[in-house]
Amino acid sequence: MSTNENWFLRARLKIRQLLLLVALAEEGNIHRAAKVLNMTQPAASKLLKDLEDALGVALFDRLPRGMRVNWYGDTMIRHARAALSTISQAHNELQAAKSGQFGQVHIGAITAPGLHMVPQAIDGLLSTHPHLQISVQIEPSNLLVERLVRGKLDIVVGRLAPDSQSAGLRYESVGEELIVAASRVAHPLLMQGHLSLLDLMACRWILPPAGSALRYRFDLMVQELNVAAPHNSMETSSLLLSTKMLQQSDMVTVMAAEVAHYYEKHGLLAVLPVTLGCQMEPFGLITSRERALSPAAKTVLSRLKQSASAIYGAAFPPAV
Repeated sequence: MSTNENWFLRARLKIRQLLLLVALAEEGNIHRAAKVLNMTQPAASKLLKDLEDALGVALFDRLPRGMRVNWYGDTMIRHARAALSTISQAHNELQAAKSGQFGQVHIGAITAPGLHMVPQAIDGLLSTHPHLQISVQIEPSNLLVERLVRGKLDIVVGRLAPDSQSAGLRYESVGEELIVAASRVAHPLLMQGHLSLLDLMACRWILPPAGSALRYRFDLMVQELNVAAPHNSMETSSLLLSTKMLQQSDMVTVMAAEVAHYYEKHGLLAVLPVTLGCQMEPFGLITSRERALSPAAKTVLSRLKQSASAIYGAAFPPAV
């Protein structure tokens, strides 16, 4: 910082001096200006003299009856107004930040709550907090938790694996995720009067990737049936690709009930009338114990809890 840039530090420029300049410009009289600022006239006169001494110029011409701003004063008043306006804006932004009115929040979610709970929360937030910026990543829980630990995400809606319990994470349970089998709308299986899980084993399957929580549950279900795993199948984590493949073939798949019923409602897929003997582990809201949430993130977390309570009946302890 150059000598010219930090003159106000050496001059010990005060906010009240800037306020006095603006008041003098508006009142045209130091007595009235002092009254507006709730100070005595001698105190106001001293503030003005100290400022003029620091600047090395008189800002007002002293007249027999009052004062008149000169060129130097006019320049200083113009910048005083700008400075006070900027400081006022800074205060407003700080107050908004404290109340979570704006900021950037990064959310990670697994598919089912990412399709229902998260959109409901965001829709309500953006209507009341138009300056809030929210990014959402839809991925498996293990990837999302890893990004949360690395500080890339603020909040995760997902599952916490046993080996993550000691990773400094806070987990608040939301609910369970039911699993269903799905197919294209006009699949021949839908015409059968009675459909069993064994009937599906002869089909071609679109399966979740090996190592995923859903694939683990599916493999356990097949083992309990004591039948061979479907060999004529493909693996993908892409919901878009799965939907397209289902629509153009007689393949079947397994997916979260919330997702399947959403697609069924819009005529994209059909939920097969068969009970699967498996369901996913409960999911919840995951945050870091080692990193404090920003005011904006706290606002988003609060709204996510409201959505979780409305949709899944989740109950959370009062915020501390």
